[in-house]
Amino acid sequence: MPPETPRETTVQLRPVTAPRRTGRVVAAAACLVLGLGLLAGAAAGTWLLQGPDDTPERTAYTEAATLWHSTPVDTLFPRTLNGAGAGPGGADRAWTRVAVAPDAPCATVLQPRLAATLGRSGCLRVLRATYTDATSSSVTTVGLVFMDTDRAGMTALHTRFTDGGLDKSPDLIPPAHAAPGTVAARFGNAQRASWYVKVLTEVPVIVYGVSGFADGRAVPQPQPAPQAMGKGQTTAPAQAGLGHEAHGIADRVEKGLRTTVTRATQGPARKGNR
Repeated sequence: MPPETPRETTVQLRPVTAPRRTGRVVAAAACLVLGLGLLAGAAAGTWLLQGPDDTPERTAYTEAATLWHSTPVDTLFPRTLNGAGAGPGGADRAWTRVAVAPDAPCATVLQPRLAATLGRSGCLRVLRATYTDATSSSVTTVGLVFMDTDRAGMTALHTRFTDGGLDKSPDLIPPAHAAPGTVAARFGNAQRASWYVKVLTEVPVIVYGVSGFADGRAVPQPQPAPQAMGKGQTTAPAQAGLGHEAHGIADRVEKGLRTTVTRATQGPARKGNR
């Protein structure tokens, strides 16, 4: 029988909220009226003297903090992903999104040790989506962890994960995201089979992918994607290509994120930056 067409359970990411108004606004408004005449002339003179080169530079680090709630979900997590050459032996893959989780604080989504590790570097927000392959036999949760730090902080964190081996530590496996009513309904943390974590330095974001079997079977010994993708591996995650799934989906979401950040930094400066 042909595989069942996957259904999707999707929620919107939290919208940007307007600042709350308080009683102080009335008093502030009165002061503003009194001082407006004095300020207007000075502000106008400053604006006239300000040249194109005075516009604050927009970088990945100045824009990323707002991207998690201002970018459409279909841009961050496309409904379908093309995995040309992403499978074992260079086989093609195709993935369909079956769920998008609401954005959440790091401490409420990530495992305690992972949350603590990232929290020291300024963990801001976690966005997640779950995909399935064309046969609906595997499921993969991909995540974007937005960080509140500078390039030096991300570089130090990258070194800790890569050189320090944190990206391969079983104690720091990212969480799975199950979705009731979909092929990922039974995809819990016990079903995680392979995972991939990449700490970016050009953008203050961590990208991860964690994969498992769609039938809900538990995997007592998950295997990092780089190992599961190695030649001659005979583990269940490796034989099923789950390392390739975790890596392939995370890689494509990362590329989409980079494109989004590039467009944001090349656009006109926002009024809030002046």
